Amino acid sequence: MNSRKMVIAGNWKMNKTRVEARAFIEQLKLLVEDKNDCDVVLCVPFTDLELSLNWTQKTNIKIGAQNCHFAESGAFTGEVSAKMLKEMGVAYAIIGHSERRQFFAETDETVNLRLKAALAEGLRAIVCVGETLAQRESLTTSEVVSMQVKRALQGVRNEQMENVIIAYEPVWAIGTGKTATADEAQQVCALIRKIVAEMFGLQSAQNLIVQYGGSMNEKNCKELLSKSDIDGGLIGTASLDAEKFFMIIDSACELA
Repeated sequence: MNSRKMVIAGNWKMNKTRVEARAFIEQLKLLVEDKNDCDVVLCVPFTDLELSLNWTQKTNIKIGAQNCHFAESGAFTGEVSAKMLKEMGVAYAIIGHSERRQFFAETDETVNLRLKAALAEGLRAIVCVGETLAQRESLTTSEVVSMQVKRALQGVRNEQMENVIIAYEPVWAIGTGKTATADEAQQVCALIRKIVAEMFGLQSAQNLIVQYGGSMNEKNCKELLSKSDIDGGLIGTASLDAEKFFMIIDSACELA
């Protein structure tokens, strides 16, 4: 095993009212109160952020946002800036999730801009990369993921890399119940680390947290997390159930 501390992050997407969020957090914080061998993050809807921050005070659960805008302020109706998130006490932000790319016209360029904005405010950014089914079937996974990583990290300074997490989420596996095999996931995560080594040096690459997402759950997490270049998970569906989410956290702690 490596010395990197695993990060298990739940992405609730557009789920859970404040009442539901509170019930979930009250349950989870009892389950994880002695689980300190991995970092636990909940990326919640904007409407749940402030109360989630209050409910997780003095716990080992960190709160993240699911997106942030690249501008500090301005005429961007419906958006939230990294500065606003930082002022609230938010610690993490997901950048460039495939659903943002698919439904909200995010591009590699805007992902890069959002990442740099998040890093400028000291947020820890979870940058999502991954190929579609068509790209996978045309055997271009390596090329697609390589390009996404390079474009996302363009202009990022070496010292900022400590706040960058890259999540490999094959688009064809998100919310579908399909999962890359552990060996397939390991291969792509190793590729991501290799690209970061080429861009920022070996030390940055060795320190980089690379997560796997795409239908990681309580049943397949141990095999995935046991791989040398997989340092945690960005969990979707399974993060909506406190018991299932805890089982993934527990597995990560066992492997630490």
